[in-house]
Amino acid sequence: MRHYELMVLVDPEVDERTVEPTLGKYMELVKKDGGTVDEIDIWGRRQLTFEIQKKTEAIYAVVNFHSTPESAKELDRLLRLNETILRTKIIRPEEFKVA
Repeated sequence: MRHYELMVLVDPEVDERTVEPTLGKYMELVKKDGGTVDEIDIWGRRQLTFEIQKKTEAIYAVVNFHSTPESAKELDRLLRLNETILRTKIIRPEEFKVA
């Protein structure tokens, strides 16, 4: 299992209270494949640097989880299919640590 960090930008028209339960449903894919979800952190509504799909703000969420590379790739694919998700980015934080 590898450690991943997922950042999601959600459409600002979505109710903030529904973001965490919705992401939790997507994270069931990771759990089903033997992974773990360490933390779902909702940062809230923030101003975007540039417009995305004519939106000037978004709801930011960060999820730390452990999974196989295949599960992470499938999670990213499923999130991109959701119309309320403006952007996703999955990284492996240990790759960016300075020695």
